Amino acid sequence: MADVVDFQTVSTEGLESSPVAEALAGLRANEARYFKNKYDYVFTVEPADEAKSVVDWVSGILADERDIVISSRPLEATTFVVEGIRIAYVFYESGLSINVMYTIEDASKRAVGFKLSEGMDVPAELDSFKFARQKSKLAGTIRGSYFVIKGEYDPNGV
Repeated sequence: MADVVDFQTVSTEGLESSPVAEALAGLRANEARYFKNKYDYVFTVEPADEAKSVVDWVSGILADERDIVISSRPLEATTFVVEGIRIAYVFYESGLSINVMYTIEDASKRAVGFKLSEGMDVPAELDSFKFARQKSKLAGTIRGSYFVIKGEYDPNGV
């Protein structure tokens, strides 16, 4: 069952095993606030073992596009469609958040984004990326990077 992410009262529920649980919860809440403000979408998440198709879709894109395998355990995941864009998120125990933005009708906006929670080191598998800093009232300092998806991946398969 999906849980609504409350960005008014930030909770670490589902993320307790992360060494940066509070920062990761703030990052998750930051994403929820963004989608509520931009698309009027209520952001929900499921435990990763209940959203295996989402985790597998994101992992497949990472492996195919950049030979990246995330070593951290996925804790939560979600996928939804807003304005013709398939959005997928996976939140990892290390404090990493990965999102995929995949336009369904055309290939104009397809990318993978990485966000690092405050207090976590850059994972070895992402050390070739440069990370920009962003301040968030909910998440502190977020470091982010991305790459453009070049291949085709079935957005309806998740």
